[in-house]
Amino acid sequence: MDLLEMNRLAVRTSVRAVEALPDGALDRPTPCAGWSVGRLLQHMTAQHHGFAAAATGAGPDLAPWREAPLGADPKGDYAAAADAVLTAFAADGVLDREVWLSEITTSRTFRGRVAVSFHLLDYVLHGWDIAVSVGDGERFGGTVGAELVEASFEVARTYVPDGPARQRPGAGFGPSVPVPEQAPDFERLLGFLGRDPEWPAG
Repeated sequence: MDLLEMNRLAVRTSVRAVEALPDGALDRPTPCAGWSVGRLLQHMTAQHHGFAAAATGAGPDLAPWREAPLGADPKGDYAAAADAVLTAFAADGVLDREVWLSEITTSRTFRGRVAVSFHLLDYVLHGWDIAVSVGDGERFGGTVGAELVEASFEVARTYVPDGPARQRPGAGFGPSVPVPEQAPDFERLLGFLGRDPEWPAG
């Protein structure tokens, strides 16, 4: 698996989902409990900046990860943040570098490939969260592609296996949701990551 390329595909797919948001969508609910589209977009934008800072050598500092209110052009701000993190991850040797993911912990570093893996999974999932909030989840799933779904499953099974850890407060992913075996691969991925593929907007 080309981890950096898979992450790039995940991020670009999420950018397209954000670009497709209609006017007035920022207040709509998302599958992230209690989070509107606008609130989720704040989180996604800040996470790009945090991961970019980590990849470029920032220490155990929470400042780059802090969320800011949406500006006048949230779609443009999101696209710029996506470009920044992809540029940071493209640096030579980033997969083998030790980086600080300060939002997770300030007590130790992570190997760069672990950071990229976490980022990949977040943006496959949050891209769908954005798309399904406006009734576009099925089309989004069709754009992800088999290779990215397979890569996401590999990352998920390695770093976020289902089990009791997902029930702890603050867990990044909830317990898996049963999905029929004959369901499309992307829907099975959603279920494994704790999302209901049948989630209704509104």
